[in-house]
Amino acid sequence: MKLHELPPGPRIPNEIYVVVEVPYGHRNKYEYDSDLGAIVLDRPLFSPVHYPGDYGFIPGTLADDGDPLDVLVLVKTPTFPGCVVAARPLGVLLMHDEKGGDEKVLCVPSTDPSFETYHSLSDVPPHFLREMDHFFRVYKELEGKHVTSMGWKDRWEAEQVIKDCIKRAKTKPTASRKAAAVKKTTVKKKKPKGTR
Repeated sequence: MKLHELPPGPRIPNEIYVVVEVPYGHRNKYEYDSDLGAIVLDRPLFSPVHYPGDYGFIPGTLADDGDPLDVLVLVKTPTFPGCVVAARPLGVLLMHDEKGGDEKVLCVPSTDPSFETYHSLSDVPPHFLREMDHFFRVYKELEGKHVTSMGWKDRWEAEQVIKDCIKRAKTKPTASRKAAAVKKTTVKKKKPKGTR
């Protein structure tokens, strides 16, 4: 099974799966390429900043920008690209970039006892929320791209965003699914033997 074919999580919307693309502390922007079935280097970040947590996506979702829903997972130590983390949503950072809405769901690993008391944004140190907001506002600046932050919203809002993105993925085909559908309809039927 390819990573993008995984279900969105074991207990939606309270517990989700996150496919990690960029580990905590890294400056290389990796992305999962569903056609290749591999994580590829998209680009190094132009700005002198690094990801403030493990960054990835929820499989089986489709955000406003046409990509799976983005997630930042708070971790003590980085995982690795392609790691699947069961995570608990705490809130969502509402953002807008050159492609439209670009929400970032904030989560903690479900199985990490270091975060067992984290259930909402109020459990996260306020300065850390400001750091994450700042990172996502500036990390594309030197690429000439503008990002606007509308601020943090609570867990209920994050769960609504997750449910909406799951629904959108089920009703709106992605480019890969469209290509597969076209390929299926263009396959020629074999003529029975002895006919012209």
